Order: sequence, then C-alpha cells, then structure tokens
Amino acid sequence: MTPRAEDYPQWYQDVVREAGLAEPAKVVKGCMVIRPHGYAIWEKIQRDLDGRFKATGHQN
Repeated sequence: MTPRAEDYPQWYQDVVREAGLAEPAKVVKGCMVIRPHGYAIWEKIQRDLDGRFKATGHQN
C-alpha cells in the first residue's frame, strides 16, 4: 500500500480498493465501480447530510 504521506490520492484509492468498497472499472479508464458495501456507506452519508441540511433549513 502506498504510504499516505508519500501520495495521498493513491493511498486513498489503495484503501478503498483493499477495503472492497470499490474497484476500477474495466471499460471506462479512471472510473471506479462502487461495490455494495461501499454504496451502503454512501447511502448512510447521504442520509446524515440530508438530515443536517434540513435541520438548518437548507434544501438538498
């Protein structure tokens, strides 16, 4: 795994891939395909942010 202090963007992609949250797309270069567990985390983030936006009167 790439050291975080050496190359942060590559380290992040390494972490995402090793955790099984996403994988590189086979057809579209440079894209990542979100795996089910990664998508579940994304949905939780969306729910949390939506609640925070609504609590402050903002529209999402």
